Amino acid sequence: MSNVTNYKITILTSASTWMNKYIPELVQRLKPYKVQWIHEATELCNGDICFIISFDKILKKEYLNKHQHNIVVHESNLPKGKGMSPLTWQILEGENRIPITLCEADEQVDAGKIYIQDYLIFRGDELIDELRHKQAIKTCDMCLDFIRSYPKIIDVGREQIGESTFYRRRYPTDSKLDIDKTIREQFNLLRIVDNEKYPAFFEIADHRYVLKIEKETK
Repeated sequence: MSNVTNYKITILTSASTWMNKYIPELVQRLKPYKVQWIHEATELCNGDICFIISFDKILKKEYLNKHQHNIVVHESNLPKGKGMSPLTWQILEGENRIPITLCEADEQVDAGKIYIQDYLIFRGDELIDELRHKQAIKTCDMCLDFIRSYPKIIDVGREQIGESTFYRRRYPTDSKLDIDKTIREQFNLLRIVDNEKYPAFFEIADHRYVLKIEKETK
């Protein structure tokens, strides 16, 4: 690895993640490194750095051992907010300044050394596509920052300190609205629903009604 352009970089994402539309640009920006983009852990080959981005499985040790470093980007102030959908949960909690952490992946969920931390800043009016766009841009930028500082950045990595908290996986049923609450009270829920995959809905008299939300462009 005497020549940095010889680094072998892998990008691992789930095949169905919304993040995939941003990966081709990341691959382009990573040139002249040797970059492979895959969707299954079984496709992993030996390399230097693996960016695990929006991948919904925990890698076993045998797969982590394929690369010198395995990097994840997680939208919380680790060790707080480990687990699933951290950005979504914090928007629901009323937060618009969301910590984002680039760290080493290991067999424990979101428990590796921290290399970079920053923030996602929102106005409070963004819907899911806008939230994802800002998340994706920041994620790619942090990955590039890591590469630019590699391998020196490894020496400044720090262990996580403090009590761990965890967010659970969200399901389509979590998009249910409370008919006795106002739109204002539930606006943060409306911000994070997906009109196609998990739309907002409410139930009255054993019937389910689906609501789709869009922001009118000016």
